[in-house]
Amino acid sequence: MAAIKTARERAREELTREIKAEARKQLAVEGAQRLSLRAVARELGMVSSALYRYFPSRDDLLTALIIDAYDSLGEQVEAAVAEVPPADVRARWVALCHAARAWALTSPHEYALVYGSPVPGYVAPPETVVPASRVPLLLIAMVGDSVGRFELEAAPRPLRGVLAQQMADLAAQLSPDLPPVLLTRGIAAWTQLFGMISFELFGQFVGSADPADGFFGYAVEDLADYLGLAPAADGQG
Repeated sequence: MAAIKTARERAREELTREIKAEARKQLAVEGAQRLSLRAVARELGMVSSALYRYFPSRDDLLTALIIDAYDSLGEQVEAAVAEVPPADVRARWVALCHAARAWALTSPHEYALVYGSPVPGYVAPPETVVPASRVPLLLIAMVGDSVGRFELEAAPRPLRGVLAQQMADLAAQLSPDLPPVLLTRGIAAWTQLFGMISFELFGQFVGSADPADGFFGYAVEDLADYLGLAPAADGQG
């Protein structure tokens, strides 16, 4: 049976939400580099010493915002992918990409916090790793689910040297049945996906592919070909 929270615990959770909400407003106006605990406290009518009991430093508050951003992205992407039949891996990839873009377009400042320029002096702690891994691990699982029925247009270039060892080690950790060369393609597709999103959010498509709906949709399908993701066989969707 779930434990019943005390009034003090509920009040602390509510104030924590208010602190983070105000901090997100600052991100939108000032950017992560200028996030200030004192400014957050002032806007909430708190003394700084009271806020420090919730977040001892700016970096602690940044970490909480980063974890929330990754979890928000992960929840939206996972929900979109879950609506697609598991056998149709290509359609699941398309759903993942469009959900990630939709989240970024509606949460641009949170996107910039986790995928934009690093905040000087801030080093992300280990507790950010699991939230940050939600979407890439979902992608790796998709590619892994397609092992044995890839439809690559051409044989992939073989891995050599340090890269071959890096990808073999990573595949052993994440998906032992996934050929390292296909894991490499998955990582490349992942970086291209977020490169496109970043270009759109930061205005790099103005004058060329703006609005970017058509370009994005075309590129996502092209990346599905690059990954060798075939649609579900008849009767499996």
